[in-house]
Amino acid sequence: MVVGIDSIEIDSIEKSVKSKRFVERVYGPNEQAELQGVPDSARAQRCAALFAAKEAFSKALGTGVRGFSLSQVEVLHENSGKPYLFLSGNAKEIAEETGYSFSVSITHTKSVATAIVIGYK
Repeated sequence: MVVGIDSIEIDSIEKSVKSKRFVERVYGPNEQAELQGVPDSARAQRCAALFAAKEAFSKALGTGVRGFSLSQVEVLHENSGKPYLFLSGNAKEIAEETGYSFSVSITHTKSVATAIVIGYK
């Protein structure tokens, strides 16, 4: 089993998520589509939570963000609202090489978003 955890101050990402270039670089196409339905008042909070999950995934791998881009690690949601990781490109290949399956959990307050990713065989 491997574990990665990350927290981010929501204020620290609030300005960045207003930039289309930043959003396209960090968030995958499925996430971008999902974010279009998020009210502006909740956008920074949602983006921070997704970002924390991507960082937690990279920590669970033990490599940091090397060999793949953050946009290749998407955090999507089942109909129940439960988050899951959707990997593509190099991120998917690297994850498959480890032999782990990954689960993610996300929480936030008004000021901080935190995510934990657990890899298991």
